Amino acid sequence: MKISPIVTRRVHVHDDIYEILEESLPQLAENSIIALSSKVLSLCEGAVVDVKTTTKEALIKKESEAYIYSELHDMYLTKKQGILIPSAGIDESNAQDYYVLYPRDLLASTNALGLWLKDRYRLENLGVIIVDSHTTPMRRGVLGLGLCWYGFSPLYSYIGKPDCFGRPLRMTQINLLDALAVSAVLCMGEGNEHTPTALIEDAPKITFHSLPTLQSDLSALDINEKEDLYGPLLRSVAWEST
Repeated sequence: MKISPIVTRRVHVHDDIYEILEESLPQLAENSIIALSSKVLSLCEGAVVDVKTTTKEALIKKESEAYIYSELHDMYLTKKQGILIPSAGIDESNAQDYYVLYPRDLLASTNALGLWLKDRYRLENLGVIIVDSHTTPMRRGVLGLGLCWYGFSPLYSYIGKPDCFGRPLRMTQINLLDALAVSAVLCMGEGNEHTPTALIEDAPKITFHSLPTLQSDLSALDINEKEDLYGPLLRSVAWEST
């Protein structure tokens, strides 16, 4: 697999994301996957709030489905769109005078980007992933996280396939969306690299298709807390909501 970070100009609120991609991307080949920072998409779509109009704390409570406060780090851990994410995904870095939210209609935006890229580059098979970064329990540092996808199946199943000793696997599935996001975010960086997108080529285990991602498709990655390995831990917390 090859990942090439793509340098773009500095992105400002209400810039045209299609114009930015057209002037920055190289010629794309079949079976390419484009990773794009959720922050850049949000900036272009105007999913921002002026820092002078509210506090970050109030905005986090408004944007999250549930939250808990950590006095140690003076931060909120939140539930939003089926994931655990600090601060409801709200970001201040690289966004002067604004709080940057998640895109308001992530699914529609991801599908639109995928269709536009396929038409622009005359491709049959192309994927898009919208990425952010997050933290994981008991580990320092941040990792990439996939928020939405287009053009391929997000899971690769080993269920029923043999392990090294010929025994059929019963549960193993690879989360391709997050695996690609981790690799892409590593190459895109987290600072002043000006590389908010990346080209992924020759990714293994990808099954491309031409269908738009539906709201019902997003549940493919969701796990009910009652079935989740970490469910007892999640349910033991006194989550708050507004």
